[in-house]
Amino acid sequence: MLEQIGDIAVALRSGDITAERLLIRCLERIERLDPALNSFVSIDKDGALHAARDSDKRFAEGSARSDLEGIPLSIKDNILVKGVPATWGSRAFEHFVPDRDELPVARLRQAGAVILGKTNVPELTLEGYTDNDLFGVTRNPFDPRLTPGGSSGGAAAGVAAGLVPAAIGTDGGGSIRRPASHTGLVGWKPSIGRIARLWGFPSILSDFEVVGTLTRSVGDACILDAAMKGPDRRDRRSLVASATSLPKPSKLRILYVPRFGRGPVDPEVAAATAAFANQLALCDAEVTEGQVFFDLEQANSIWRVVSRAGVDYMMQYCDGLQAVAGTSVRAMAQDGRSMLASTYAGALEKAVAMRCALAALFHEYDLVLTASAASLPWAAEKPYPEEIDGQAAGPRDHAIFTGWVNIAGLPAVSLPVATSRSGLPIGVQLVAGFGCDDQLLDFAQTQTILSCRPEMAFPPEQLDGVTGYPSE
Repeated sequence: MLEQIGDIAVALRSGDITAERLLIRCLERIERLDPALNSFVSIDKDGALHAARDSDKRFAEGSARSDLEGIPLSIKDNILVKGVPATWGSRAFEHFVPDRDELPVARLRQAGAVILGKTNVPELTLEGYTDNDLFGVTRNPFDPRLTPGGSSGGAAAGVAAGLVPAAIGTDGGGSIRRPASHTGLVGWKPSIGRIARLWGFPSILSDFEVVGTLTRSVGDACILDAAMKGPDRRDRRSLVASATSLPKPSKLRILYVPRFGRGPVDPEVAAATAAFANQLALCDAEVTEGQVFFDLEQANSIWRVVSRAGVDYMMQYCDGLQAVAGTSVRAMAQDGRSMLASTYAGALEKAVAMRCALAALFHEYDLVLTASAASLPWAAEKPYPEEIDGQAAGPRDHAIFTGWVNIAGLPAVSLPVATSRSGLPIGVQLVAGFGCDDQLLDFAQTQTILSCRPEMAFPPEQLDGVTGYPSE
């Protein structure tokens, strides 16, 4: 059975399968299984078939462009794909069809990837679950009563259910890493600027948001990262990130932080993270257990101010958004509108100070280890879990471990390491210093991670004959 990009690439080059047949298998699986999940919001069948046939021609000629040649991918619906609707989960963009690819998508096409379709998001990608007034709720393949998280929930659900081998998402506060944790995947978030961005939607999260991946292995994340990364002079941030590199240390120094302040953590999540920390220590890493190393309240304030001001900006940028926006987005915009300009400027200055402080931390440590999400998946229709470990939880308590990474612009990866007693995946997060993306990916590849499959998601008769990407 073929599930990972690397294995599929070998089969495609050998002729055991064709890109067209692989795509048809994905389309058949989407038709059969996605009604229970609602991960996809649009399918570019004609464009994907054309691209797959072009890939088969290049295979026949011996001119495959990369390991991504002929590989079907999904793209999160806040990333622009030429000729395919880009709604950003909002009625305001219901009829918007871009006339060009956003730069990371263009680079994937150049590598031979087949762009299959777009995946569901919460409106303006600002929630930790996936639901909107246009397309409705996305559900978790491990238990469709539960959420896959957000905002890359559609992307994660599609990969976890085997609808596509991998997905491209964005991460502005944990939007790749937490869904990866909730669906048993590897979630990769690079440093700011590693993947240059052009021709996309307006940025409403400053430079906190980056393009990343959801895959079944770290190796697959590396393949996608290699295709998308690299500077572009029109994105000045990418020039800085591409110039950063540090030597590999002889012995990794890892700061393990089991809890941030008094924030609740699900006991099974906490136990799985502690077990992974012990595993690292047994593998000759120097693991130090510590406390939260930044001002939690200040970090929460930075993220709230920047995101709310960004939503208010979108209300001014997009005529008609105010009239059709959902309740949550309208509330965020009102919050942003009530802020002083000095409050926004102050938040940006605090973000700079936080980046300086964390640069010092990563002189002392090579990696930080935490859980990826403080909770297990919760009811699909609810924006957040109202209780974690018997304690009342607020909107961001489940996301407490991820937002600081975006403010600091650091690379991070979520790895699946355990399953709960009820069969739900659990992930851990590893964070490295700015620009140390390659070192982090290299280390992550050395770790034995749990391959999670959604055996609970569908009755056996629905899965029969369509699991994975079998050869012909």
